[in-house]
Amino acid sequence: MPANGKPRIAVFKLASCDGCQLQMLNLEDELLAIAEQVEICYFLEARSQILDGPYDVSLVEGSVTTEHDLDRVREIRRKSQMLITIGACANTGGIQALRNMQDVDEYTRAIYANPAYIHALSQSSPVAAHVTVDFAINGCPISREQLLEVLTSLIIGRQPKLPAHSVCVECKRNGTVCVLVTRGIACLGPVTHAGCGALCPSFGRGCFACYGPMESAHPDSLCQNLAARGVTRPEILSLLNGFTGWTEEFRSAAEKLEKVPT
Repeated sequence: MPANGKPRIAVFKLASCDGCQLQMLNLEDELLAIAEQVEICYFLEARSQILDGPYDVSLVEGSVTTEHDLDRVREIRRKSQMLITIGACANTGGIQALRNMQDVDEYTRAIYANPAYIHALSQSSPVAAHVTVDFAINGCPISREQLLEVLTSLIIGRQPKLPAHSVCVECKRNGTVCVLVTRGIACLGPVTHAGCGALCPSFGRGCFACYGPMESAHPDSLCQNLAARGVTRPEILSLLNGFTGWTEEFRSAAEKLEKVPT
């Protein structure tokens, strides 16, 4: 802790779209209050001033896709007392992890005129695959409310309280009619972390699992249920191989489904 008594906070970006960092800026008035209680040492999305570590808390957005990313995240971990990953990319490999299902060298040869200049790891992976992560905030992008809960908890010294239930609970609380039961729309809500406020179902769309699999998720059972309702295998696989498709739960379910005889 520095002499001024304020926790030293840093916000870093790896391979990502910046959406989760923008959610921090979208806190607006709350962010101003938080900024008075902490010392923001590194946050290039918001300011150019850079203060070197060590840091009390580092927030990391994005997946590890290059050797440079790998070196950076190890250095961030070394300088940070607490490391928090924010968003689907940092926690699951993100949409970039779709490349893990194919040959990345084949992609670079097909897309780039000079593929020799492209230096990428064979897979896009979550931060936790390489360093110890102390806490994770899910979402694509993360929820402003959950981010505020975590930052506030850190400032006052208590354990953050984030939901562990599924999106279905949020639908029930919001009075949203189940799109799977009433309209036959494929939905991953029963196996997905809550936190988005059941946004997609509230607009008559199925959940795309932006927040990743909930604790004790059983996507195999859900896949069987979807198939029994007439959802085709390609449609189910498309859902499983989405924003958080590289998680063990969804990847395993997709692999099992691909092996089922047609």
